[in-house]
Amino acid sequence: MIALTLDRIAEITQTAIGGSARPEAVVDGPVVIDSRQVEPGALFVALKGERVDAHDFAAAAVADGAVAVLASRPVDAPHLLVDGGDDEVVTALSRLASYVARELGDPKREAATTEIVGVTGSSGKTTTKDLIAQVVGRLGPTVAPAGSFNNEIGHPLTVLRADTGTRNLVLEVAARGIGHIAHLCRIAPPRIGVVLNVGSAHMGEFGDRDAISQAKGELVESLPAGTERRGEGGVAVLNADDPRVRAMASRTRARVVLYGTAEEAEVRATDVVIEANGAPSFTLNLSGRRARVELGLVGAHQVSNALAAAAVADELGMDIEDIAVALAAATPVSRWRMEVTEHRGVTLVNDAYNANPESMRAALTTLGSLARDRRAIAVLAHMAELGEDGDAEHEKVGELAAETGVAHLVVVGPAAEGIAVGAERAAHQGRWNGESIRVPDAEAAAEAVRQRMRTGDVVIVKGSRVAALERVIDLITKGDDQ
Repeated sequence: MIALTLDRIAEITQTAIGGSARPEAVVDGPVVIDSRQVEPGALFVALKGERVDAHDFAAAAVADGAVAVLASRPVDAPHLLVDGGDDEVVTALSRLASYVARELGDPKREAATTEIVGVTGSSGKTTTKDLIAQVVGRLGPTVAPAGSFNNEIGHPLTVLRADTGTRNLVLEVAARGIGHIAHLCRIAPPRIGVVLNVGSAHMGEFGDRDAISQAKGELVESLPAGTERRGEGGVAVLNADDPRVRAMASRTRARVVLYGTAEEAEVRATDVVIEANGAPSFTLNLSGRRARVELGLVGAHQVSNALAAAAVADELGMDIEDIAVALAAATPVSRWRMEVTEHRGVTLVNDAYNANPESMRAALTTLGSLARDRRAIAVLAHMAELGEDGDAEHEKVGELAAETGVAHLVVVGPAAEGIAVGAERAAHQGRWNGESIRVPDAEAAAEAVRQRMRTGDVVIVKGSRVAALERVIDLITKGDDQ
């Protein structure tokens, strides 16, 4: 974070200095919510969770080097006290992040302005955010959230990792309701906004795709007015292959850049090939220029993610050849998203972080590309928050697994029953001759896979976060090593 005195932070956050805090003391370290991450010069934010009250660690945090604690009740340590409960601590955190974002984004400051990029979509946000950060990171110091740090707490914490040397700030913005993305964009107003897709994630909370589209479009509505010159004004980077995203062009004052495979896309992929290792290659077409891109990331869906990253990099001044090289060098950053490993002759694909109908389809398509002439095993759990369409969507996933030709389909947990139903329907109709196995949990799933897998197989695991299917891969490898 940029260096600030406690009295200035108190003014920004509308808090009161308390305890033994010195108004002139300077916070020039990280802002953290975990006392184990405290470093000298840090500000420790005390939040009260379901199991742990961080206020209990206030004195220890200061002993480890924190300058003060942002708290909702007095503590035996230097502190900044909010007027209210835990929600007001989050509000104060947001106020501090908003101040820092505006300071860094001010075009009048002596140092180069920090470019703020926002990324949203129903699926692929984290992977695309990681891609953008790796590519534009070649232009200068770049800050991006770890994993899916994209809510009202993770978002400001990420902003506060930036300092006066930060060239690019790449932020993932998520929504569980109307107004959430607009709120995050007020904290750190982006100049460039990327919308990937409008899918079924959180359908149970939003009700329908129109509401999801309305929420995702808040990102482009937050952008400043655009100009025709690169590097100036707002830019909305929109997926030309998704009609709902493309329609968001009418909701923004920013200059619109379309990406995708559609002919009218300004950033376009042609000649797409899925290599034997499941990684795609394609020709990047960018404003009349062309370059061949060979991705190291697995899955055909990565082409669209790479195009979004290329559009942002182009806006920030990267040459197409440099973009192609950077995309080819990009690797998985956030855990449990298409992580491919080899274990005793078996290819293991850990895509267990989360799941919705669109990402399930991408995962199964990737499984088919990787398997080709090999046997495929799919370990699938339920997709959360789908609302009244949940049963039908699970059955569709089961039918798709059957169409992919998996040899063994391991369905984890009763909530995923529809996946087995869909696959078994395909079997009864003579469209699939694989095996469907129902198991209660990750431990049983790992055991089912260990009993069936053999050299040359490809295994993929995929399910909603609550299923914690990443344990399946760990249990398979550890069990086989015993």
